Amino acid sequence: MSADDKIWGGRFEHKTDALMEQFSTSLHFDRLLFDADIAVNKAWAAALVAVGVYTADEKEQICAALDAIQKDFHAGVLSFPPGAEDIHSANERWLTDRCGEAGAKIHSGRSRNDQVVTDLRLYMRTQNQLLQDAVKSMQSALVDLGARSVDTVMPGQTHLRQAQPISFAHYLLAFFFQLQRDLQRLREACSRCNQMPLGSGAIAGAAFEIDRHALAAALGFAAPTENSYDATADRDFVNEHLYCCSQIMVHLSRLAEDFIIWSSEGYRFIEIDEKYATGSSMMPQKRNPDALELIRGKSARVIGNHVTGLCLLKGAPTAYVRDLQEDKEPIFDSLQQTIDSLLIFAGVMRTVIVLPENMKNALDPALYATDVADYLVRKGMPFRQAHRIVGSLVALAEREGQTLADLSLDIYKKHSPLFERDVYALFDPDAALSKREIMGGTGKKSLKVQINHARELLEL
Repeated sequence: MSADDKIWGGRFEHKTDALMEQFSTSLHFDRLLFDADIAVNKAWAAALVAVGVYTADEKEQICAALDAIQKDFHAGVLSFPPGAEDIHSANERWLTDRCGEAGAKIHSGRSRNDQVVTDLRLYMRTQNQLLQDAVKSMQSALVDLGARSVDTVMPGQTHLRQAQPISFAHYLLAFFFQLQRDLQRLREACSRCNQMPLGSGAIAGAAFEIDRHALAAALGFAAPTENSYDATADRDFVNEHLYCCSQIMVHLSRLAEDFIIWSSEGYRFIEIDEKYATGSSMMPQKRNPDALELIRGKSARVIGNHVTGLCLLKGAPTAYVRDLQEDKEPIFDSLQQTIDSLLIFAGVMRTVIVLPENMKNALDPALYATDVADYLVRKGMPFRQAHRIVGSLVALAEREGQTLADLSLDIYKKHSPLFERDVYALFDPDAALSKREIMGGTGKKSLKVQINHARELLEL
């Protein structure tokens, strides 16, 4: 392969080392930018008419050829041309082969630096919307299951120890609102991604008087970037999306961990549908929650991609450097893994079998200790004093092998004369939930407000 086979080969006399050729090519992953690159080339060809590089007829010829290249590419009938290092140089070669000198003009006033980053922003803008749709699919599954689970009481946990009774719907809605924050972050990230670098050239801006505002509008961008030096070097929008993916996957991983535990023999709160489980090659009885374990595992992979993106930039000098080629595989992978994980988990949520009786039977009467303390507070006792008294009652019950509900009224009165027989009404999960109708609480009325708000948010 001669140096002339490269689009930059004019000043080189010797061909690229074979290993270097393989080491530097990005065609195996940046082909995902093909459609974005076609759109960018068509818009650039139109812009070059206004500055006299193309005639109107040449522009039509170029755009028709690009449409044909796009059709042939997706039909699988194109072979990558010699010397093509990336999808951008491949498109340019295909275009030149079909249009001759007119095709060779397409790169006038443009650098691969601004071309690549414009393609990437276009691609990520589309992927951002797919990611938002996947988040909303998961949110919808959470709300639907939550609406059916308002009356399902379970032991709420802190430190993996039973803490207070909650509705299963309350638990599910917690993840809805976590994902709502993720959705807000995605929308904000998309707004910053939606700036057009094209026309920035390599670093200093194109030498042709391109109307960048019109060009941005043609490509659907909100506006052109404001500084060409920044535009070609900026990968903040990549790292923002890598972070968004990482945060989503952390949320999914925590939910997956809970479901893995709750579907185990020690809990049996839920059962994972066979569509999302696998068996053992050795033990015939096994039904493993592999979908959830894979999501939990892929969260580590996506977090690693985020770290890669940050490390890629931390030592790079300002302006474009070839290091930035390495931004694509991490972001392509993270977007795909996150979208797939959301859609798979939504399927898990829509098919999961909830076992309410097992949840209710697992309630430890000690969960009502806070309610007992609040009982004394309502009768005028300072909370810290009430906390100590109820703590001593819990310790006594544990020593006697009893529960708070088993202790006699005489024992309660020995600890405080404020206790009356109505204290035993506290040891009921529905009563515990009914006391928490505060906004955001686990009471049934509060949950209905949360569910209605969640459904409104899904409509936005």
